[in-house]
Amino acid sequence: MTTLVLNAILNENEQAKNDLRLANNNLINQNESYARFVPRQFLQFLNRSSIVDVKLGDQIQLEMSVLFSDIRDVTQLSETMTPEDNFKFINSYLSLMEPAITKNNGFIDKYIGDAIMALFSGEADNSVKASITMLKLLAEYNINRGSPNRPKLHIGIGINTGYLMLGTVGGKNRMDGTVISDAVNLASRVEGLTKNYGVSLLITEYTYAKLKNPSNYHMRIIDTVKVKGKSQAVTVYEVFDADLPEIKSQKLATLSIFAEALLLYNQGKLGDAERLFGDCLQKNPGDNVVYIYYQRCQN
Repeated sequence: MTTLVLNAILNENEQAKNDLRLANNNLINQNESYARFVPRQFLQFLNRSSIVDVKLGDQIQLEMSVLFSDIRDVTQLSETMTPEDNFKFINSYLSLMEPAITKNNGFIDKYIGDAIMALFSGEADNSVKASITMLKLLAEYNINRGSPNRPKLHIGIGINTGYLMLGTVGGKNRMDGTVISDAVNLASRVEGLTKNYGVSLLITEYTYAKLKNPSNYHMRIIDTVKVKGKSQAVTVYEVFDADLPEIKSQKLATLSIFAEALLLYNQGKLGDAERLFGDCLQKNPGDNVVYIYYQRCQN
């Protein structure tokens, strides 16, 4: 074999290696890109190694904690921005929140504008810890953001735990991964309740029951309510670990009085309840939940 032929073969082999290396890199980049749209955890739950293997109707039943979060008054904020600034603002906010979820063993199922829907398959504590971290990160973000032209952001977070169906829905040419269950709907409704009560984080009794040790958190019962679309009333708890130190200390100082007042209220002893709610308001005038109950007693 001549030197020219040998060199030609070597060059062909080297080119083949380069082509193979390039194809492999392209495949890795494609998989990473797909993962940004379809979480790896989603594929793992469906027992699929690649998005190529996913079929319409694939599904599995799981017990999960569902987290919904939403920015308060985002419409008013958006009206002051150009469409480009709006996108930058939302992406900046979502990029800030994402690590709090992933570092606590959760994954983001979808973004709905500025809203986040996240799923946690492990301990319910993971969803609560992620929420507390999100609220603390937002407080730090607001320190740098706050100005007359850039008002501070406030978010509400609702968590519920229960069984759901995780799978694919859609049609022949367009399908999507999603979760379907009353547990999902309830988490969304509970997030909406945060606006009514003026609190940042609410969890349902079902999440509370799945916590390893509820005493690890600063919590109080807020109410037992019937949410839209549910026939059964559900008890919701406020977790206020992420509140500013002065607000948290005021809630802790009135915790036992509030609990006693709430018990009297539920027993129909409105006069006694009103007196104790009044005591709470004297110690913590900014407690919106107490004020709501005080008004209910009077009315």
